[in-house]
Amino acid sequence: MRILHTMLRVGNLQRSIDFYTQVLGMKLLRTSDNPEYQYTLAFLGYGNNPEHAELELTYNYGVESYEMGTAYGHIALAVPDAAAACEAVKAKGGNVTREAGPVKGGKTVIAFVQDPDGYKIELIEREFDQVVTL
Repeated sequence: MRILHTMLRVGNLQRSIDFYTQVLGMKLLRTSDNPEYQYTLAFLGYGNNPEHAELELTYNYGVESYEMGTAYGHIALAVPDAAAACEAVKAKGGNVTREAGPVKGGKTVIAFVQDPDGYKIELIEREFDQVVTL
């Protein structure tokens, strides 16, 4: 078994696509519009399934915002340098909500950014080949 995708409901599809592609460097993989049921899907990622998990953005016609709830946490991305990634996000107009630094009670360097709908994305500093450079 493997994770195929994670779905987030968004209030403005193009704004969210722009954030994930222009700020976080993902690729828009495909879109699907379903006017009969009044929703549009956009799949993004750093590669396609099945080799890579994807992010599914769902826009329900006419819904501009959602309650975050208390159960949702965040999406995590591996980056080679969390501080440099934060600077890149800020340079592209993104919102850094926690600057790079060690996780509480540990040594792993993390940071957090927030997408236009308020979803948190954790940047985890990792030293291996398949990490995202922002």
